[in-house]
Amino acid sequence: MAVHMGKPNTAGQAPGAEEPPDTGAKASSGGDRHRLTALQGLAALSLDAMASVAYGPESIVLVLAAAGAHGMGFTLPVTLAIAALLAVLVASYRQVIAAFPDGGGSYAVAKRHLGRRTSLVAAASLILDYVLNVAVSVTAGVAALTSAFPELYGERVWICLGVLVLVTAVNLRGVVDSAKAFLVPTAVFVGSILAMVVVGLFRDGPVSTASAAGHASALGEGATTVGALLLLKAFAAGCSALTGVEAVANAVPSFRAPAARRAQRTEVALGALLGVMLIGLSVLIGRFHLQPVEGVTVLAQLADASFGHNLAFYLVQFATMVLLALAANTSYGGLPVLMSLLARDNHLPHVFALKADRQVHRHGVVWLALVSGVLLVFSGGDTNTLVPLFAIGVFVGFTICQVGMVWHWYGQRPEAWQTKAALNGFGALLTGVSAIVVTATRFTEGAWLIVLALPLIVLAFEKVHRAYTEIGERLELGRIPQAPRRSRSLVVVPVSGLSRLTCQALTAARSLGDEVLAVTVVHPSPEDRPTAEALLRDWELWKPGVRLVELSSDTRSLGRPVAGFVRELARTHPDAQVTVLIPETEPARLWQRMLQNQRGSVVAHAIRRDTDAVICRLRFRIAADAR
Repeated sequence: MAVHMGKPNTAGQAPGAEEPPDTGAKASSGGDRHRLTALQGLAALSLDAMASVAYGPESIVLVLAAAGAHGMGFTLPVTLAIAALLAVLVASYRQVIAAFPDGGGSYAVAKRHLGRRTSLVAAASLILDYVLNVAVSVTAGVAALTSAFPELYGERVWICLGVLVLVTAVNLRGVVDSAKAFLVPTAVFVGSILAMVVVGLFRDGPVSTASAAGHASALGEGATTVGALLLLKAFAAGCSALTGVEAVANAVPSFRAPAARRAQRTEVALGALLGVMLIGLSVLIGRFHLQPVEGVTVLAQLADASFGHNLAFYLVQFATMVLLALAANTSYGGLPVLMSLLARDNHLPHVFALKADRQVHRHGVVWLALVSGVLLVFSGGDTNTLVPLFAIGVFVGFTICQVGMVWHWYGQRPEAWQTKAALNGFGALLTGVSAIVVTATRFTEGAWLIVLALPLIVLAFEKVHRAYTEIGERLELGRIPQAPRRSRSLVVVPVSGLSRLTCQALTAARSLGDEVLAVTVVHPSPEDRPTAEALLRDWELWKPGVRLVELSSDTRSLGRPVAGFVRELARTHPDAQVTVLIPETEPARLWQRMLQNQRGSVVAHAIRRDTDAVICRLRFRIAADAR
């Protein structure tokens, strides 16, 4: 058993650096083929943030609508405040990328500056956010589809699972393949939203209101004042548009060299595009005096008002539907990298740190798909069931990251560090308040699950870490072991009859050990006794030079008698190394393997469970053309 207890390699990090050096690139030219360019990174890692413009402005409008038309006038100021926070977050994560080029985002920052426990809270919050993002994105995209084709509504769960399988399959081929596949949908969506904003700015009024016609207004009546609490709730609700901003910082190792510099460019481009779209949409909301209505999204009304109820309108709706469904790709780009860092720090099973030949953390991708699938089935494919849980985790991660960067600047003290620390401190205050407000206002709607899940995930991290620590102590990792020595070797070979396989097994055993013993399990029943006696006669005639030991089993079990014999050998020969060599046939065709009796697996399981013996499994391959 190989147990890897290695820590993350932090060589080449440049804490406090404004720009990461070009030197120290870790990826080879061959590996770069499976890594991201800045443009591909924008497509692979920004879908969550880009798609949030479909529900971010709507979240603001629905809250302010409670104050009537007067409240709607505050849409632009609230959006500008969110855009300011977005600028703070982009500037912060740009520095996080420079300081932590191995990725990890909030987790890496908290681990260095705020302690291990705080870093685990950040990691748990990010894991929750990533998993929920997959479920919310898929259900939202399918909801747009079923809105256009109501006859599919009853099959929405199966459609959600189909989309999930499709996105997972693309990501299992590699992050570059997923980026190429999603580049066109991202470009179409961003282009259509920007075109809608530009065209709308030249309109004196809405071209069409057909999409909202006949739908009940969600605007409140009789309100004349807007309180601070309402504005705070609108700000917190609109901050859902900021989810996904951290994904680039979490997945820096996925970029081509110089990875950190490319990731910084991607982060800035993401922030600029997202900010322009959010502000542009809020300007159109005020310009067209839009009122929220039931059953029609704000984005659909804006497309109707700017373009009219024509082909361009349906293009925006289609692009929105596709991008919402594919926004789950952000989680596939960020979460497996985060899980690999946690695995390297011994907080998750080490299998999550393994990479496939296409630079894919396949175990993380598959785990994400399975958990998201459970959420989709649990929610019945309903977006409204999942949305109250969404974005809380990312606010916690934002706040921890911002606080950690304040300590980072205080410890490094580069030029103008006070300004940078103040900027991060202000961002921590805003995101912290947002996290509290969102949790409080949505606690009874399902946010209590996040409050409960966060500490449980942290406890799971701690349990895994303690287990690896105990294994490391038993293996004396980090110490120079004693010099190896040769001990007497006893090899035990389970047999059930005479064959070419038996001959090869004894030949291999005699080459491995000083003494070889063959064992066979017999049953004292009258119908089995003749077979056992025939084996003993044939063994005496064969004379292989190896003693055959009969092991009686009244219960017809196979593994326990062999394991008991091996334990007795180890007790009577304390200075000997006992090895069990298990001979097995391996047919050429897969379907023929199902015909095997699996005796070797049964014996191996019993030996592994009940003894400390070495297990060797001899494979006798049967050629396809064998007669």
